[in-house]
Amino acid sequence: MDNYPGLYPRFLRYAAIDTRSDSASALCPSTPGQASLAKILVKELLEAGCTEVKMDSNGYVTATLPSNTDKAVPTIGFLAHMDTSPDFAGDDVRPRLVPKYNGQPIRLDPEGRFVLDPDLFPELNEYLGQDLIVTDGATLLGADDKAGIAEIIEAANHLTQHPEIVHGKVRIAFTPDEEIGRGADRFDVPGFGANFAYTLDGGPLGELEYENFNAAAVQVRIQGRNVHPGTAKGKMVNALQLAIDFHSRLPGTERPEHTEGYEGFFHLTRLDGTVESARMDYIIRDHDRERFESRKKLMAAIASDLNLGHPSGSVEVAVRNQYFNMREKIEPVMHIIDLASEAYRMTGIEPRFIPIRGGTDGAKLSFAGLPTPNLFSGGHNYHGRFEFIPLQSMEKAVSMIVNLLRLAAR
Repeated sequence: MDNYPGLYPRFLRYAAIDTRSDSASALCPSTPGQASLAKILVKELLEAGCTEVKMDSNGYVTATLPSNTDKAVPTIGFLAHMDTSPDFAGDDVRPRLVPKYNGQPIRLDPEGRFVLDPDLFPELNEYLGQDLIVTDGATLLGADDKAGIAEIIEAANHLTQHPEIVHGKVRIAFTPDEEIGRGADRFDVPGFGANFAYTLDGGPLGELEYENFNAAAVQVRIQGRNVHPGTAKGKMVNALQLAIDFHSRLPGTERPEHTEGYEGFFHLTRLDGTVESARMDYIIRDHDRERFESRKKLMAAIASDLNLGHPSGSVEVAVRNQYFNMREKIEPVMHIIDLASEAYRMTGIEPRFIPIRGGTDGAKLSFAGLPTPNLFSGGHNYHGRFEFIPLQSMEKAVSMIVNLLRLAAR
């Protein structure tokens, strides 16, 4: 904490604000808490020495850390998102510090109902002697991605306080609604004006990500025919049974609970209905574009087959692409990965290339013309009460940003 004394209190300020996004809202940002945080970030960016600081009508916060060199240096962007997951309690967040972690289970709540136990979370053993920021067991922590925000602003503040560190122009952006897949939807890429960028939205220390899932949302709507069960023979078409038949024809081993690494999946996220009608919501994911397209075709084929067998019923499949694997946009500019890797090593970190089993603002931004791989922010177990982040990992992230800019200026 000696090098970056503002980092921990900065994170605490941000974590205390409820910024859960809401997919049911058509507004941008989707929740008022994100706008509240955005106003605080505008103030703190100005205090950190940034210029051109603004929050636009959609809640996007942007700023510039001016170059302090006459050399021709690329303009580099750093981004993080303001919202937290809507799927877990995010109000009245009360982080606390566990100093010099001793390897024992950590009771999160006073009653001891929720425990960070190294037997269940063995990654805790990697942080013996370090200072861990944990929850009180009632909410998530919000390190995804308020840690990234705190690290970016702390790096800007450090560079302002140390003008002897030579760097080019830096662009900063904080986006709303990433957790509901809208973070890059209204982002002004040309106006941002960076040659390339990085999101600080990754997980544990050392992760460096430039591959993510191809992703689609699939809605299956089933129309049946409800007849009294006593006289149903040859007449009833049970929409719920058709839903069961549909799901059973998907590969049972290709579900999230059975996959890892580069393995894709079909994930049923919602099922409801009656004999008369039913609805199923899926997300499908795959790193490989060809296999991704095959998954969509399989679901359409299952629907067609069921419709042939049940002409009195109907199964309709609607597919909506969400994002694509940014690898195809990053590979032509791999020098930005080399730059990040060198900055990691300069900070004493060996980069670990991890395929993202999810999405990131960087995916959409890369396809919009701004190559944006993802860097670690330091946290573990995002989106729940067992979330934690080592303060030393956050400090390393700040140093890594500074070193990346230092290297780019060479």
